[in-house]
Amino acid sequence: MSNIESSNADMNLVDIKNISAVKIVDNIIIEAVKRKSSDIHIEPFEKYVKIRFRIDGHLYEYKRFPFEIYESLALRIKVIANIDIAEKRLPKDGRIIEKIDDNEFDFRVSTLPSIFGEKIVIRILNRNNVIIDKGQLGLKKTEIKIIDKILRSSNGMLFITGPTGSGKTTTLYTLIKEINLDDKNIVTVEDPVEYMIDGVNQVNINVKSGLTFTSILRAILRQDPDVIMIGEIRDSETAEIAVRAAITGHLVLSTLHTYNCVSTIIRLIDMGIEPYLIAASISGIVSQRLVRKICPYCQEEYEAGNYEKYMLGIEMNEKAKLYRGRGCAKCNYTGYKDRTGVFEVLEISNEIREAIITCKNINDLKKLCVDRGMVTLENSCKDMVLHGLTTIDEYLRIVNKEE
Repeated sequence: MSNIESSNADMNLVDIKNISAVKIVDNIIIEAVKRKSSDIHIEPFEKYVKIRFRIDGHLYEYKRFPFEIYESLALRIKVIANIDIAEKRLPKDGRIIEKIDDNEFDFRVSTLPSIFGEKIVIRILNRNNVIIDKGQLGLKKTEIKIIDKILRSSNGMLFITGPTGSGKTTTLYTLIKEINLDDKNIVTVEDPVEYMIDGVNQVNINVKSGLTFTSILRAILRQDPDVIMIGEIRDSETAEIAVRAAITGHLVLSTLHTYNCVSTIIRLIDMGIEPYLIAASISGIVSQRLVRKICPYCQEEYEAGNYEKYMLGIEMNEKAKLYRGRGCAKCNYTGYKDRTGVFEVLEISNEIREAIITCKNINDLKKLCVDRGMVTLENSCKDMVLHGLTTIDEYLRIVNKEE
């Protein structure tokens, strides 16, 4: 049980007999925004409805309501999200746009039929909260230098990779906003458009209308683009069009669901892209994760134990100081406050291009990349632990994902 809402500790249901569904939904949304949540989960069970918030990547229970009010809660959300209230057997998507404290929020609503009703997840996007500086993402100066070099090129492809929830979209928007100049025609194809950027031509996917990634990409290439941003490469056809666009004089930015830089190359080969096309088109790869930062208000220092030394590669006879958060009101007693990115940045050199063409195995390719200066995600996160930015627990979470 989380400390985010201490009144939940006894698991008593909240008495809401005299409170309307409208007020309850409004209060849930306002509270989620106040706590900087990225998602709201509304989950019906046999006797109650559970409300959880995702904060800094982790889910915390907020409140429980009697099951009797579930129907009115679900109805209210579906009405304001423009979702068909009569359809309860199929998953549905909707959208709510609201202004809270002078900030405009975009709430993406998704419903999923379960045995006790529709589970509802509301994703929260603050339209005024797009990061506009690469340094704010957590990138090191050396990594920024490599990315800047790639972005200055008139052609080639830059991949932002990582699993779901690793911050790829934020990085992509940050880079697009930075190169958004009057002398560039930038066109994006997204599913959906998450943030609107003035001066950038953004296109929404609409499969029902025939607007797929591939059909839009073909049309974009006839629109004299300088920069093409593809929200995500999902299939071999989209990948091939993107690769050929990068070779023929366009700068292409996109995301891919892979765990590290080298596995991105292997993934493209698995998608049927010829190694010589991959070598000719890719300029660089950025792989990333998000880690929770130690709360600055309750941070404390402690002596590393033997297990922690072993995991961090520290000699057993050496003394090492690590850091953690005790937990306080400022961080909802979690010991963490906010998140930052951990990165692995690879510039594709001529030597690495040759290795791709000759189809070196993944281990040899990774060794070559490290030998040529690539700092792995594991080592980047280890450095953060030793400098007191995050904890050994967050490091182990990153390492486990790598495995």
